[in-house]
Amino acid sequence: MSTFIKYRNDSTVSVDEACTKENVTYYLITVNVGPVNWTVLHRYSDFDELHDKLVSDHGVAKELLPPKKVIRNKTPKFIEQRREGLNDYLKNVFNYLKLTMPYIFAHFLDFHLYDIYFLLQDLAKKFFLEGDKLLQNEKSHKFSPLELHAISERFKMACPPTEKQDQMYDFSHVLDFCSQVNSLSIEGSYEILGTSNIVPNDLKFDLIPFKTLMDLKILGVPMGCIQSVGSLRDTLVSLSVLIASVVSLNEFLLVDVLHKDPSSLADTVTWKKLSVINFASNNIKNVDWAIKLVPRLQQLSLSSNRLSDLCDISCLHDLRALNLAMNNFSCCDNWHEKIGNIVKIDLSQNKVASLKGFSRLYSLESLDLSCNLITDIEEVQNICKLPCLEYLWLTANPVASSIDYRVKVIEQFNERMSEICLDNEKASEKELDTARVLQALRIVKEGKTPSFLENSNTTHNFHKS
Repeated sequence: MSTFIKYRNDSTVSVDEACTKENVTYYLITVNVGPVNWTVLHRYSDFDELHDKLVSDHGVAKELLPPKKVIRNKTPKFIEQRREGLNDYLKNVFNYLKLTMPYIFAHFLDFHLYDIYFLLQDLAKKFFLEGDKLLQNEKSHKFSPLELHAISERFKMACPPTEKQDQMYDFSHVLDFCSQVNSLSIEGSYEILGTSNIVPNDLKFDLIPFKTLMDLKILGVPMGCIQSVGSLRDTLVSLSVLIASVVSLNEFLLVDVLHKDPSSLADTVTWKKLSVINFASNNIKNVDWAIKLVPRLQQLSLSSNRLSDLCDISCLHDLRALNLAMNNFSCCDNWHEKIGNIVKIDLSQNKVASLKGFSRLYSLESLDLSCNLITDIEEVQNICKLPCLEYLWLTANPVASSIDYRVKVIEQFNERMSEICLDNEKASEKELDTARVLQALRIVKEGKTPSFLENSNTTHNFHKS
């Protein structure tokens, strides 16, 4: 990102070429500030308007700008002459004003889009005028990596020696706004920014200014860009890190900790309020020990990763919802030993073939196993006695294509068959009647009394045939 204050003496401007769009001539300006460069397009009328203000407000000589020409001003020869004249004009004005760099001249050259100081001036003005309204109306304020990098770098600067500005351009308005933001969204990109050579995901930034942040959403930003995460440990409640190529949870949870040995970590690195974590669409292969640093975690989403096994997370006593969709799970043995009082599990689009591993998850209310490899209808026997289970998804498994699939699944839940919502739909009366018949036939074979007759006054006895 451009730092004009630092590279003031290593900065140049030039009008390099002219181009015509829809019969209008534009002049291409190239701006170089140290290692950063970008281009700007302006018509002659833009130069003329700027010049009037620079003459009246900043002492620029009136005769510097090439004069207007009404007749034959579209010929290639005239356009080239004007380009050369504008090139000389811009260089002279830039050298004359670069010590103060007036706001209007900086905007003309798009410094407010690519330079730290001038971008922050615009941001300060925005928050001075609209900050209170934004804080009241927005559910989440979105900052670009460019803006966050500018804020972080501005901390390192002395008070910049520039033209004295109106109070509304003061950096303090940016800091005041950031300190009150409760929900923050950051979206990264590997594409160059505008006409510059700046890549947003090459810019580092920290989160120190966000003193009261409760909700943080990061989309497509590599973890190597983010610093000072530790300042969020006492306030953050919800965290989403999506499409960021994360391979381990501790890339964020321990990003600012030098020695990542679990035995050497103190309570100071515990996330005291964090209850919702979403690391979907990354490259995580294992749920590592860093998850234990989030003792109040209630919802964990790791969908669209590369997981094939679940480590022991039974220490997370408050965990209620676990989303592991679109991973590589095939075996879920003894999950009751790995998870505490879990209520909701999403394992859709995996490779699970057996339900045996869920047989002792007694607090489970919702189980999504759609798009897996379950072939045997009798696998339902492993979960039919779970007392709290109400929602079950088995659609898009091989078993779901079998004849009377829904009835055969519902029937195995015995007296609770009317409570089960299978594939997002409760059983119809017709399905329940058919299920009761199947249940009776099953129980007759086992030599037992059907559950729906146990409390009746019937004298019928069922014997094993």
